[in-house]
Amino acid sequence: MIKVIGLMELMDQKAFEQYRSQVGKTVELYKGAIKNRGEIAELFWNELGSSAFRAFVELEFPNAQDAHRWANSPEYQSLLPIRSKAMKLTLFSVSI
Repeated sequence: MIKVIGLMELMDQKAFEQYRSQVGKTVELYKGAIKNRGEIAELFWNELGSSAFRAFVELEFPNAQDAHRWANSPEYQSLLPIRSKAMKLTLFSVSI
């Protein structure tokens, strides 16, 4: 199982709502699911000097290939203009 974690700094709430209303369908097409999403309640340390982020999402895929296929899919790529307007994003996968 692979988790994909997104750290977000929202820039345009209207664009974010548009993105959010469409992204789940693209995840499901590649056997994934949105497991958690929310806002950061408190940042305890930032020793790596990460850029600011206030929200997060946790996706789950059966394997790394499905996660990679989703991230590079035409369905998800078509959302990039909306995503770029909506937020700054750091997206990475972790294996469990």
